Amino acid sequence: MEKAKSKTNLLIVESPAKAKTIKKYLGRGYNVMASMGHLRDLPKSQLGIDTEKDFEPKYITIRGKGDLTSAMKKAAKSAKKVFIATDPDREGEAIAWHIAAILGIDEKSDCRVTFNEITKTAVSEAVKKPRAIDLSLVDAQQARRIVDRLLGYKLSPLLWTKIGSGLSAGRVQSVTTKMVVDREREIEAFVPEEYWNIKALLKKEGEDAFEAHFYGVGGKKKELKSESDAEKIKEMMKGGTYSVNDVKYSEKQLSPKPPFTTSSMQQEAAKQLGFTAKRTMAAAQILYEGVDIEGRGTLGLITYMRTDSLRISDEAKANAREYIKEKYGDAYVPKTARSYKTKKGAQDAHEAIRPTTMLTPEEVKSSLKGDEFKLYKLIFSRFIASQAASAVYKTVNAEISCNKADFKAGARELSFPGYLAVYTDSDNTEETVKHLPLLKAGDVLTEEKLEASGHFTEPPARYNEASLIKAMEEAGIGRPSTYAPTLSTILARRYVERDKKALKPTELGKIITDMLTEYFKSIVDIEFTANMEDDLDKVGEGNEKWTKVVGDFYTPFEKDLKVAEEEMGKVTIQDEETDVKCELCGRNMVIKNGRFGKFLACPGYPECSFTKAIVDETNVKCPECGDMIIGRFSKKGKKYYPCRNKDCNFLLWDMPTGEKCEKCGSMMITKTVRGETVVRCSDRFCGKDKK
Repeated sequence: MEKAKSKTNLLIVESPAKAKTIKKYLGRGYNVMASMGHLRDLPKSQLGIDTEKDFEPKYITIRGKGDLTSAMKKAAKSAKKVFIATDPDREGEAIAWHIAAILGIDEKSDCRVTFNEITKTAVSEAVKKPRAIDLSLVDAQQARRIVDRLLGYKLSPLLWTKIGSGLSAGRVQSVTTKMVVDREREIEAFVPEEYWNIKALLKKEGEDAFEAHFYGVGGKKKELKSESDAEKIKEMMKGGTYSVNDVKYSEKQLSPKPPFTTSSMQQEAAKQLGFTAKRTMAAAQILYEGVDIEGRGTLGLITYMRTDSLRISDEAKANAREYIKEKYGDAYVPKTARSYKTKKGAQDAHEAIRPTTMLTPEEVKSSLKGDEFKLYKLIFSRFIASQAASAVYKTVNAEISCNKADFKAGARELSFPGYLAVYTDSDNTEETVKHLPLLKAGDVLTEEKLEASGHFTEPPARYNEASLIKAMEEAGIGRPSTYAPTLSTILARRYVERDKKALKPTELGKIITDMLTEYFKSIVDIEFTANMEDDLDKVGEGNEKWTKVVGDFYTPFEKDLKVAEEEMGKVTIQDEETDVKCELCGRNMVIKNGRFGKFLACPGYPECSFTKAIVDETNVKCPECGDMIIGRFSKKGKKYYPCRNKDCNFLLWDMPTGEKCEKCGSMMITKTVRGETVVRCSDRFCGKDKK
């Protein structure tokens, strides 16, 4: 008689890439399937929430997931045991709960498996310690989903009626848009103030000259508001002698920054690599889920990338310290392993983002694509540096006076690189700053040059993606999983647009912000939104009922909605007129926003429906046909530079300079590399930079 086949366990994850990696770790005893994200959700065609019955949600199988659900049910029925290993966060917990409901698995049974990193050890240990689904985390995610659904499905129709179709409002996106709008208005309202500086070029006999800057008079700081103020100081100094009053020599230690959280990773990737938040998270997802590494098989290279914790395991710290010792020497290893304090309110379920092994970027480079390698190198370097010794600077600060006019001069010089040998963050790019001769109190100096210069105060800078994410985090707006999607949403909705790397609000963004501020103050209030995040955290911790949090939001919101429906007038958005003439009827064309960006349209629609793409003139001639190269946007919103001649196939993906490469004769282009603009040959096999 033939022996019956033994049943295998079924383990369910979210993505095929993760399934592939984990299957290799668990072997024949496990069937690994991917849910492809959510299987159930609220219906798109209706609200799906009974506001009269404690906000009871109505969940349905997502369209297109029917076959997958059937296959999963069949696999579960024949499995020895079913484990649900979706992502280790609220969203993943909610997905696990939905999967359990679909498969008829008791949510209180030991069916849930989580791991912070996808390595053979972590996965193997995790399946040995399954737990029940955490219903508090599920409730927190459910509350977030229901609040966002109520706000979106109740408020969006009002926007369609009063402003225009296709608009939406959201709990996090609306307050984030308002932050960009407020910054823009702060810039517009800014009144520059004049101020003056005085700089002296001084020299000690036998030494090089150095700069000293005016500080004040008679030991008291003095600000110079006008040229007249500066001239008075210069007049007072006439005939005087520069004398060194005090010199302080000291050492300054500069500690490394902690390993990455989601927010700091997105910020640093933006500054150093020029990545958008979305691009960063896409690369991080691949590194987390697993990559085929030459000679080593499939490996998850980093820990879970959605975290606001700074905690690091003792084992990882020990590995980092051993690596530093071997590569840099004992002096680069601090006496005790470094620990970093996670900010108040952060979720400490996961570690900070770190490499799962001590595989160096060079060891995995050949197996990674460009973005993945760049991000892995950044994560690896930052983590190693976070466990390295402090950098040490020798500093000198001198106080100098001339007829009661006080000047200061300072310098620092790197004496021990410490963690800077491993990693230099975007805020500390200079290892050596200036140089002063050996000075002592009583030294007399001669003046080589004295000059005053006028300046005006600058308005605050517009947000870029990095600074906006930092501001969101500091204000408590959103969570690690929401920063990138929020930015993508406000850009896709055209409430905010990019001006080079800066973010500025559109007219539509301003109008919606003003409307929400007038009728729905809490929706765009930073404190209210941050408190909502805190309340959701309390639900996740089991300290608050999700229905109460939703009710506390919905009751006043419903009243505000009724007032707005009755009192709010219709808003008309004026199209921006241009001096470009319609080629069919001669009217001045206007700028409109479409699915793929801005375009020119005739204002005579529907009588005249002529449209035209917006192009940027580069004043650079095409090297192939002699016509002009122009700038256009692709359907995905990426700018490219084709020839204006439609019959010519010449195309660049970076701005041409008009110069030719001295080495190969190809067109030179401008590119952003590690946050800096460089001029480089467009032929990637040449790649010569302009010096």
